[in-house]
Amino acid sequence: MKYLLLLLISYVSFAQQNNFPRAKADSIISRIQPPVFSAYQVNVLKLGAKGDSITNNKAVFDKAMALCKKKGGGTIIVPKGIYKINGPIHFVSNVNLKIEKGAKIKFSDNPQDYPLVLTSWEGTMLYNYSPLIYAVDCTNIAITGVGIIDGEGGKIWKSFKAKEGAGKNLSREMNHNNVPVSDRKFGEGYFLRPQMIQFLNCKNILVENVRIENSPFWCLHLLKSQNITVRGISYKSLNYNNDGIDPEYAKDVLIENVTFDNGDDNVAIKAGRDHEGRANTASPSENIVIRNCNFKGLHGVVIGSEMSAGVQNVFVENCKTAGYLKRGIYLKTNADRGGYIKNVFVQNLQLDEVEDCLYITANYHGEGEGYQSDISNIHFSNITCNRASESGIVIQGFSDKKIRSISLNNIDIKEAKNALSNENAENVIMTDVFIGKRATVPTAVSKH
Repeated sequence: MKYLLLLLISYVSFAQQNNFPRAKADSIISRIQPPVFSAYQVNVLKLGAKGDSITNNKAVFDKAMALCKKKGGGTIIVPKGIYKINGPIHFVSNVNLKIEKGAKIKFSDNPQDYPLVLTSWEGTMLYNYSPLIYAVDCTNIAITGVGIIDGEGGKIWKSFKAKEGAGKNLSREMNHNNVPVSDRKFGEGYFLRPQMIQFLNCKNILVENVRIENSPFWCLHLLKSQNITVRGISYKSLNYNNDGIDPEYAKDVLIENVTFDNGDDNVAIKAGRDHEGRANTASPSENIVIRNCNFKGLHGVVIGSEMSAGVQNVFVENCKTAGYLKRGIYLKTNADRGGYIKNVFVQNLQLDEVEDCLYITANYHGEGEGYQSDISNIHFSNITCNRASESGIVIQGFSDKKIRSISLNNIDIKEAKNALSNENAENVIMTDVFIGKRATVPTAVSKH
């Protein structure tokens, strides 16, 4: 009798978690506060900038940052015009870079314009070309306005993709062999493209309403940073590996009202790769809310595959597709990663045509051994999809490391080539799940 009572309590507890935990999501949102800036303003035109798309304005933008630093912070105004910048913008604390309507910042695509800085490349910390907009160890920073940031990523940077193999493999060997980060020097000859925007070890960040175009690599990389608001931004960035937003080792993140149109994952939540991510000093990505977004690109929301420090407490709600996606929600890891993915809640998701609707795999690319990840407590509710050209729902664990505690409630996939593949998972609860045509009452036996 005691065993039955414990079993009942366990089942009720799990069933209660099937509902979207509104209070938990709201508590994260309430503590994420956008930065506030002083009244000081500096207009780049008054400092001598020329918005003629030709003149190099690098020195003017550097001067604007220096003036703000001297004044203890402020807002850099970028008025209407096209501002060529041959090199990166490096932030200081307490600064809002405001790109006004009709303004475009257009970066050079000459790799020699970008010095080596501490950064990360696909989950491994190293020194590489500076991101085009870069902040390290900053507090209270923002990129706002309705102007455009153009990364000029479609020519020289795009050509790096075919040449990056040796550099990429070397970075991963250094990761696995615990080579000191100070000795991981890349840049010229290694062909690892820089991110468009990266915040490293920063706090109190706002990115609002700007448009991101033509990034060399990942578009917005939130690395080891916290208390972040990203809202109202839009994309037209279709080069290789143009992830929209990559929170990595990030904490307390709100992503809302974003219109995606990018050449890779829309939101890809990461937490380091392999040995480096599993280190005791690594922190998980956690407390991330994604809501009211329009997805278009490769995948909608992805967790992994670089997630070795763990990802937890992710809330996705009220999102829909504005065009084709390969996969709607995609959780991916493999036996090289270790770490965990847990406490993921997705509700009110409208998908049109995808290859796979919901996909959870612990065997991404079939790679690795020795470090199987723990995937548990994943909940999907109120999800519709018009067509899955391959699979409706896929869950792939290992026989000796099963995916656990998955709930699917009110899922309606109107058409799918393969309905459901559920392998090496336990405690999977499905309620009101329809894939293909809904069954009606059984037909009667025909009379002869």
